[in-house]
Amino acid sequence: MSKIVVFGAGGRAGRAAVAEARGRGHHVTAVVRDPAKYGDLGDEGVRVVPGDVTDPSAITVIAAGHDAAISAVYDPGADQHDFFVGAAQALADGLGQAGVGRLVVVGLASILETSSGVKLMDTPGYPQEYRSFYLGHAAGTDALRAAATTLDWLVISPAGDFDHGGARSARYRTARADAASRISYADFAIAMLDEIEAPRHHRTHLGVEEG
Repeated sequence: MSKIVVFGAGGRAGRAAVAEARGRGHHVTAVVRDPAKYGDLGDEGVRVVPGDVTDPSAITVIAAGHDAAISAVYDPGADQHDFFVGAAQALADGLGQAGVGRLVVVGLASILETSSGVKLMDTPGYPQEYRSFYLGHAAGTDALRAAATTLDWLVISPAGDFDHGGARSARYRTARADAASRISYADFAIAMLDEIEAPRHHRTHLGVEEG
């Protein structure tokens, strides 16, 4: 049994991570902007707290005493580059100060490489209206790579997209980027928790899909 802190616990990926962690018997601290809006997250073994993922000092206080962290954060009102870079730097600093050794970050398939070595966002016909969002995620991953930290981090994303209505199958596999690939939130959470309980991939971006 471990203590896991989940930043961005109010979103669909964050909620799935909280549920999977509790199902495995872990104690969870669920970090959201406004706990009053997420009363349904509170449960036996789940503590809901406010927090700012771009504030390293706040992260250190919240994460103290935890074994691992998950980041499933997103701020639609922020400059995407500044937000994801700021969050990555704050997590690397704050978690390091708190003594947390493992971080799993929810990433984006758009910046994952396909089997041909081209990033999914650069393949013909891929939607470009959210490119600033894609590039923000990419900059956040680059910030983790550049951070002077011993933190064992992993960025993990669907190989294509979430199956928003998909059920838990308890089956997944690693995969290169593929726009047609899908994975349910529940199975994605299984992959995240597997990488916390028994880390197999380190300081890289991993894609997963149903399988």
